[in-house]
Amino acid sequence: MATRPAARPTLPSFQQVYAESAAFVWRTLRRLGVRDADLEDVSQETFVVVHRKLAEFDGGAAVRTWLFGICRRVASDYRRKAHVLRETTVAELPEGTQAPEQVEVVARRQARAVLDRLLDELDEDKRAVFVLFELEQWPMAEVAQAVGCPVQTAYARLYAAREWVQRAVARARAEGGER
Repeated sequence: MATRPAARPTLPSFQQVYAESAAFVWRTLRRLGVRDADLEDVSQETFVVVHRKLAEFDGGAAVRTWLFGICRRVASDYRRKAHVLRETTVAELPEGTQAPEQVEVVARRQARAVLDRLLDELDEDKRAVFVLFELEQWPMAEVAQAVGCPVQTAYARLYAAREWVQRAVARARAEGGER
């Protein structure tokens, strides 16, 4: 009796991938160093790649694992080109009155800016593991598959990233006079 070759998995449509993954792609790109002002353009670049490569997706990994690899490459290309900045950011907001809910929004935005700055200082391998495990809350087996390393190596990178982030936060607090 002859065995049939394994059937190729049914590919999701581009619309389905976009609908299910747009928010993930946006968060991932931001956490991989894409500035807020450029997120829309870089997300579009990412989905252009997805559209072009979707027919080549073999189903050997989860769609979000495949998407993360694309995000990682697009963000890496973006960071290499980011030496030409079109906008400047300021560390402090101009003085003025703010509604009470604005204070909370500003505090979250500042905390995110600190995290983004700290993530910018991590090497790419540790950053990818930290973002997927700590921020996206992926299981470590999927993280390892997405970054292309053994699970134990992914855990080692996570441990090193956590240690580095903890020291960096402590330094930032000491410099800012927080207790």
